[in-house]
Amino acid sequence: MMITKVKICGITNYDDAAAAMDLGADLLGFNFYPQSQRYLQPQEAAAIIRKLPAFVDVSGVFVNSSLEEIREIAALCQLDWVQLHGDENTEFCRWLAYDSAKTMKALRIKDASDLEQVNTFSTDAILLDAFDPKKYGGTGLTFDWNIIGHIGKRIFLAGGINPQNAAQAVELGVYGIDVCSGVEAKPGKKDHKKMKALFDNIRHLRA
Repeated sequence: MMITKVKICGITNYDDAAAAMDLGADLLGFNFYPQSQRYLQPQEAAAIIRKLPAFVDVSGVFVNSSLEEIREIAALCQLDWVQLHGDENTEFCRWLAYDSAKTMKALRIKDASDLEQVNTFSTDAILLDAFDPKKYGGTGLTFDWNIIGHIGKRIFLAGGINPQNAAQAVELGVYGIDVCSGVEAKPGKKDHKKMKALFDNIRHLRA
């Protein structure tokens, strides 16, 4: 049985990164979108990443960045995943497929019809997030998870996942869950007690 991966996103400091890793995170996400409250300068992210063990994957969140910028930051930070959270099209994603980092395309979901987009992207994974007309993720909103069903791709589920509903998210059988605001004390700073509660609540499903 596949064990659902846990990605803790919006990391801005080493203490939060180390705590997430110690609790069992498989991936750590760093936000390179300057308008985000969780934005981190690439050099600062690289300094944190250099301290992490190799078994933890590192993901970079980008919103409508150029190919050149993504490739430069991916190299500097040794990213394992490039997460595209903007309006990037299928052709843009195909260009990145030649790079060493895996690609993940985020789709903002309002209803079941939005899931039709999944098959148009040939990325290594798809991230399903709640739709917000003003924000590219990190909203804390959820959508109706019952509409997901079986999708023959690696699916990361995001949007409003917290200690209380994390087990429900994992039970959907998705490839991974992406957690950000649900374990924060404030944007960009994790609440370590909330993170521990989340991992405690899903431990029986990841054994």
